[in-house]
Amino acid sequence: MSKLFGTDGVRGLANGLITAELSLQLAQAAAVVLGHNAVDGGRRPTAVIARDPRISGEFIAAAVEAGLASSGVDVYDAGVLPTPAAAFLVADLDADFGVMISASHNPAPDNGIKFLARGGNKLSDALEDAIEEEMASPKRRPVAGDVGRIQRFADAEDRYVVHLLKTLPNRLEGLKVVIDCAHGAASGCSPEVFRNAGADIVVIGADPDGVNINDGYGSTHLGKLQDAVLEHGADLGIAHDGDADRCLAVDHEGTVVDGDQIMAVMALAMRDAGKLKEDTLVATVMSNLGLKIALRDAGITIKETAVGDRYVLEGMRDGDYSLGGEQSGHVIFADHATTGDGVLTGLQIAARMNGTGKSLKELASVMTRLPQVLINVRGVDRTAANSDEGVQDAVREAEASLGETGRVLLRPSGTEPVVRVMVEATDIGTAQRIAEELAATVQERLSLEPAV
Repeated sequence: MSKLFGTDGVRGLANGLITAELSLQLAQAAAVVLGHNAVDGGRRPTAVIARDPRISGEFIAAAVEAGLASSGVDVYDAGVLPTPAAAFLVADLDADFGVMISASHNPAPDNGIKFLARGGNKLSDALEDAIEEEMASPKRRPVAGDVGRIQRFADAEDRYVVHLLKTLPNRLEGLKVVIDCAHGAASGCSPEVFRNAGADIVVIGADPDGVNINDGYGSTHLGKLQDAVLEHGADLGIAHDGDADRCLAVDHEGTVVDGDQIMAVMALAMRDAGKLKEDTLVATVMSNLGLKIALRDAGITIKETAVGDRYVLEGMRDGDYSLGGEQSGHVIFADHATTGDGVLTGLQIAARMNGTGKSLKELASVMTRLPQVLINVRGVDRTAANSDEGVQDAVREAEASLGETGRVLLRPSGTEPVVRVMVEATDIGTAQRIAEELAATVQERLSLEPAV
């Protein structure tokens, strides 16, 4: 893994890590690495760029466009659109690559730059490393008519909306849906899609001002959505995050339906329609054990990956599977998208409800979520978590006590200086007790503080 790129592009404080200078340099390097096939073929590279509505996205987009155009890339500026829309448009336009400027569910002061390869696919680690290495090389500096042009991608949103509507197996008439757009990138397109699909909609969190993204609304703050569903007597609530690659849901009683439950609902729907390839779902090791049990009973296999939607995508590609996702609400429908798509996911949930005549509560009841306790242990040597014999003995003992009625997952975080201890059990008391015991063992054996 490269030093500048994280698990989902380059992300940090805007005008802190993500400066105009860095944005320009990244774009110049990406023009060489991702556009070289076009240049070698004697044509000018093309790129699609989109952003979420953060105020900092304006100067970052300007710097990225300058870096690309000055390196001989023709730029199609799609404006404010979700990350999955950018991925779709790269493929739809047959562009050489794409750029999405967003920090997803992070607060407004942050921002990020994510590159998409041809076809709208996420970059491999090798390509990210190549871009970072290229930043130190001499820049491509075409002159006269060989510099790139920047033009507004005028029908970008319309193309995305039409694409989403084509995925529906049935219309949504008679369904009342509350949509929480997190004051983010889906504030325009998500209500439009649901309205065009026939749903009666109520929209909240759809007034972005550049600084209110994810602030009290969206998939990380579900309280307002729950209240709105009850207030309006809605059948369904849908919550996006800032760049709308996630979707969480709320049923008609105001109960949250998380990504695991959504995947259970959609796996059964696709299995029934003959569209779940190999009758397999790809999910991460953090998915609730209840998902495994429910799908096992339904004859559906779960293939597990490391945490992160990029690893889910890799697992899906390796087996040519059609459905995958994460508990956080990243759900990937490979027949329609190359990344998690919150608007697409919401549409498919609503279509399943209308197609079966069942409430979301009834559909989601196929899975019983086991109580799950997660403790982050700080101030410890996370590199030793999987090798320390005392810690591993404690994990084995906990697993033996739980048997098939629970699960233990102990892993060093890839993004924070912590060791995560997660325990699932049939009751919250057991899960809490075992998690606390394991956390104490990790703290005692792996502490970076000298013993007193």
